[in-house]
Amino acid sequence: MLLLASILVTSSCAKKNDLEPVIKFKTTEGTIKVRLYAETPKHRDNFVKLVEAGFYEGVLFHRVIADFMIQAGDPDSKNANLKANLGSGDVGYSIPAEFVYPKYYHKKGALAAAREGDDTNPEKASSGCQFYIVKGKVFTNAELNALEQKRSIKFTNEQRKDYTTIGGTPHLDGNYTVFGEVIEGLEIVTNISRVKTGELDRPLENVRILKAKRIE
Repeated sequence: MLLLASILVTSSCAKKNDLEPVIKFKTTEGTIKVRLYAETPKHRDNFVKLVEAGFYEGVLFHRVIADFMIQAGDPDSKNANLKANLGSGDVGYSIPAEFVYPKYYHKKGALAAAREGDDTNPEKASSGCQFYIVKGKVFTNAELNALEQKRSIKFTNEQRKDYTTIGGTPHLDGNYTVFGEVIEGLEIVTNISRVKTGELDRPLENVRILKAKRIE
């Protein structure tokens, strides 16, 4: 199963920022705005393409895990019944991994691409459409120290600050492409992460993306 700018002004008219576009999601739980990173151009451009094509309108947050993440983007979820097994829908292609680590990591609010597991996807290529937004949890420095030893990595001071204050999912760092972050509506992400779920972590009541629009 698949797992998760500034405004340019000319003559008083705002232009779209092609390097770091902003996407607005209107969901059944409220509005979430995300900014896409310039340093992950393949993911950015693909996400914008799908948004502008209306691909995400009507999809569900089909996998929700409290203190972890909320996942959406399965096209099969749009008209799925409440007992449907979701998470395998795609667009027929994947996107090469674009790890910009440690600059971009799995802090709370990070937008990242879901993907198939390492056994069938050793190159860690991303799903062409499914994504997740990190909710995560707050870690202690001792927990981060243990994770550093386990994975033979070293967290930056910025990572430690975020992971010990706002939280995140540091064990995913370097394994999934982080290509954006929430700039408005983190409370909506939290609310969605707390809904009641059933089998395969699917919400018992549908949580849906009603509208997805590029606004910058």
